[in-house]
Amino acid sequence: MSMRDGGRPRAPLPEADDLVKGRHAVLAALEGERPVNKVWVAEGASGMEAIVAQARSRGVVVQFVPRSRLDEMASAHQGVVAQVAPYAYADLDDVIARQTGQPPLVVVLDEIADPHNFGAILRTAEACGAQGVVIGKRRQAQVTDVVAKAAAGALEALPVARVANVAQALVRLKEAGYWVVGADVRAEVPYTAIDYRGATAVVIGSEGQGMRRWVREQCDFLASIPILGRVQSLNASVAAGVLLYEAVRQRA
Repeated sequence: MSMRDGGRPRAPLPEADDLVKGRHAVLAALEGERPVNKVWVAEGASGMEAIVAQARSRGVVVQFVPRSRLDEMASAHQGVVAQVAPYAYADLDDVIARQTGQPPLVVVLDEIADPHNFGAILRTAEACGAQGVVIGKRRQAQVTDVVAKAAAGALEALPVARVANVAQALVRLKEAGYWVVGADVRAEVPYTAIDYRGATAVVIGSEGQGMRRWVREQCDFLASIPILGRVQSLNASVAAGVLLYEAVRQRA
C-alpha cells in the first residue's frame, strides 16, 4: 500500500487491464452489460453529470479525486476512469448466431498488434452493423483500456471472439455460409468488384505483413484498394473502413 503525503496510507492503484478511461468509453461501459465496480472523477471536471447519474443509478460507487490521482492510473483519461470486470470474450458461434437486423457481416483480424488500430476497427465495425469481430490469441492486440478508449464505446455493443487459430475460424465461417473477403494490396480484383450483399467475413491483416499465407488461402476473394500515391499500403483501420463501407453501400 502506498503512502499519502504526511504518511497516511493510500489504497493501491487498480490493475490497468481492469480500467476504462475517457468519457465516451466510461459512459458506454455504464450503459452496457459489463459490471462496473467503481468510477473515479477528477475534482472540478465539467460535463460529468451524465456519467455520475448513470453510475449512481446502477449503484456504482463514484469517488471524486484530484486529477493527479487519475494521472497515476491512466493517461489521456479526460477526467474520468472506471474499474470494470475483466472483458468477457464471446464464442465464435455466438458471433455467427447474433442477429443485428442487417445482412450477416463479421470482421476477422489477423495479427493487428496496434491497440489504437484495433480500437478504431471496432468502432467502424459497430458503426457498419457488424455482428462481431474475431481475433487471434497470439501477436494480436487484446482488449485493454487503450483499445476501449479508441473504440469510443463500441466494445460495449459489439462482441469480440478470441480464437486459437484464425484460419480455422475462417473455415467455420465458411461452413456457416459466409463468403470470406481478404484485403490484400497485391490482389488484382478491386474491392468494389466484389459482392458483399450476402453473409460476408472481411479479413484485415497486420499493418506490416498483411494476412499470413494460411489465412489468405482460406479467403474466397482477395480485394485490393487502389493506391495512387507513393505509399505502399493503407493503415489497417483505414483499409477495414473502406471495405466495410463498401458493404454498407451495396446493401443500402
